[in-house]
Amino acid sequence: MASKSIVHDVAAYQDALRFGLDGVKGEIVGSHHLEYLRETARRDLEENKRLITDLTYGSAFNLKMDLDKQILSRFQRPPGMLPSSMVGFEALTGGLEDFGFEDYLNVPQDAETFRPVDMHHGMEVHLGISKGPICPSFM
Repeated sequence: MASKSIVHDVAAYQDALRFGLDGVKGEIVGSHHLEYLRETARRDLEENKRLITDLTYGSAFNLKMDLDKQILSRFQRPPGMLPSSMVGFEALTGGLEDFGFEDYLNVPQDAETFRPVDMHHGMEVHLGISKGPICPSFM
């Protein structure tokens, strides 16, 4: 009979300052119930829009929209001074009409402690050579 044991990976060191503290509570406790309702309402609205376009224009239109979403969601600038705006993807998904508090509060580029991005480190993280956040924006 094989013994059951929990694998403890010592080599998988997690940098607490970069990635936050490990905690079991964050993995067990779900999201807030209003956040869940908002997400389900958004998902239901997308399903209804998809059904309407399927009935109006046919299934090929939805396939073309899915292909466009895949292409536009992967398009990004290399890490550097200008962040990727993803305007094409937001226009396709309707994200341009949503204006939340994160659009005007706490913009990292407006902070006094903002550091410009190291492009070499950003590309190393993007390619999987190095670990850590692409943009260490605060000192």
